[in-house]
Amino acid sequence: MNIIIAGDGEVGFHLAKMLHDEHHDITIVDPHEELLKMLESHTDILTITGDSTSVTVLNKAKVNKADLLISVLHDETTNLVTCALGKKLGAERTIARINNTEYLAPSTRDMFKQIGVDELVCPESIAADEIIALLKQTAATEIYNFSHGRLSLFLIKLDENALVLNKTLNEVAIEYPQLAFRAVAIHRNSQTIIPRGDDMFLENDLAYVITKPDGIHTLIKLGGKQHIEIKDIMIVGGGRIGRKTAQRLEKNLNIKMVELDKSRSQSLANDLERTLVINGDARDIELLKEEGITDTDAFIAVTDNSETNILTCLHATKLGVRRTIALVENLDYIDISQNIGINTIINKKLISASYIARFTMNAEVTSIKCLSGIDAEVLEFVAKPGSDVTRKPINRLRIPEGAIIGGIVRGKASFIAIGDFQILENDHVVVFALPKAIHKVDRLFN
Repeated sequence: MNIIIAGDGEVGFHLAKMLHDEHHDITIVDPHEELLKMLESHTDILTITGDSTSVTVLNKAKVNKADLLISVLHDETTNLVTCALGKKLGAERTIARINNTEYLAPSTRDMFKQIGVDELVCPESIAADEIIALLKQTAATEIYNFSHGRLSLFLIKLDENALVLNKTLNEVAIEYPQLAFRAVAIHRNSQTIIPRGDDMFLENDLAYVITKPDGIHTLIKLGGKQHIEIKDIMIVGGGRIGRKTAQRLEKNLNIKMVELDKSRSQSLANDLERTLVINGDARDIELLKEEGITDTDAFIAVTDNSETNILTCLHATKLGVRRTIALVENLDYIDISQNIGINTIINKKLISASYIARFTMNAEVTSIKCLSGIDAEVLEFVAKPGSDVTRKPINRLRIPEGAIIGGIVRGKASFIAIGDFQILENDHVVVFALPKAIHKVDRLFN
């Protein structure tokens, strides 16, 4: 697929690298010449320095031959104009990153389609959705639902209380024969393992599990976790994610928001009905204590500074908060953040990539989750009539190395992928895959 990415920094570069690894032809347009030179020195991606709203620049990028034009600059107006122009100049499909959640209304989406913007992605809105889901299911480090929750991906960190420690997958299956979930990956010492029957669970493993709804209770029990009742929340950072999260939760929960900027604090106080807005620096431990941090159930740090978010979450943990969520935009910080005690990491680059990547697949993909902390994805494929995946039972399929089928949704029913289960056409199939395997899995379903 010929893909043009218009960006102005890390989001565009991350997308370009990810999609380039999946064997697409990538051209990136960015106004920063020095950053593009650095990208060129590490990859063979074609780069063009310039303004993506320039017809000359878009024509230079051969937009008329583009299967997909993605605009992910920080300025949403630029993204919308880029996509509208690109569509008129011949791009097959366009995706624009936006910040204004009002644009996601169905009537507004239709209006943008009429001017050439096919898809809209709002990372801040998706991030707020993820935070809310994590507050509802506090035993997991990461959660993602497929087919309206008929299957879910859970990430659980195995501590000393986990009942599966030092047991192999086969031993767990024998001890609990009616399991409604399946481990699809183990992340250990910065390495990702696709587990087989004789692989053993160890303390501090990050276990990625596909589960049916009726398997969640047992999964949490075996993981040694307990559900935490969330009533009192402290949010640090009143930007789009913090504001959206507070708006969604304030009717049912007690929320305090700490915002450093005085004018933004005043705006938040006017906009939020039941949230107590505090103008102050969340790095000040005495301030946190004065505002009741020791009685807080969940602490969410979503400022624009990754270091501040990490530091304040660590302070919150030390002061007794049991659930912490940090926005960490530096990808290099994610792995270490998970290892030093922060429960959950949110990253807008990965959120954008998760939404956009499904439009680059040949097979029909209804959703993708790009995982935090490991270079892997979980995808929900639709099995096409006559595709290879429908021709043999699962245990006879030639699943590529680095991939594993976790579960299947058929209508309203869900199944865990084991043994001689036969995938049928139009089934929704959840697959965990490392980057090297994704394009091969894609072919199985196409």
